[in-house]
Amino acid sequence: MSTAAIIVAAGTSRRMGFDKLLAPLDGEPVLKHSIKAFARTPEICEIIVVCPEDRFNQLDLSGLSIPVSRVNGGSDRHNSVYNGIKALTSDAQLISVHDGARPLISPQQIEKTIIAASQFGAATSAKRIVDTVKRSDDQGVVVAAVDRDNLWAMETPQIFKRELLQKAYEAVESSGSLVTDEVSALELIDVATHLVENNTPNIKITFPQDIQLAEKLRS
Repeated sequence: MSTAAIIVAAGTSRRMGFDKLLAPLDGEPVLKHSIKAFARTPEICEIIVVCPEDRFNQLDLSGLSIPVSRVNGGSDRHNSVYNGIKALTSDAQLISVHDGARPLISPQQIEKTIIAASQFGAATSAKRIVDTVKRSDDQGVVVAAVDRDNLWAMETPQIFKRELLQKAYEAVESSGSLVTDEVSALELIDVATHLVENNTPNIKITFPQDIQLAEKLRS
């Protein structure tokens, strides 16, 4: 099913101290790795990168087989995603939203999530939580254990039928809700999202040491 990809890369990298999306990872910018993964996925027909113009202009995207365009981000993540939705030019049936700071995503996992979204309407890449989880008080003292059965860590891409994602973001805009991902936006219109387990690395680059970790995971 034809799919348009929105890659969100509008952040300021405050915790990094430098532009993490342009940081070199195996000789290419982090953001370029994310874009290339979607460009290598057969179902993807269009890529919209949500980022500042100067960041986009520092990417050499020559040689990609599908169109890649840019739009400015918004004040919050959900505003950036909505800007990406409104910038789409194709008639894609599905929309995929991915964090540009997740450069290790594989075309195979993207395809698996597309297949699930085609079947269920809404799907996200995710990992089972296998660590012991505790809840603390405000002073950082353990107060309770959290049952990890059926607990998942959300990843991206998160992929949805176009009409569902557009309806969800209209609900976000009209209600003034703050959502941290598209799964949360779909919850506002009572649509459940299917989890697609990912057993391959898909870390989000957040701290400087994550670059070195990503290089080791790629090797």
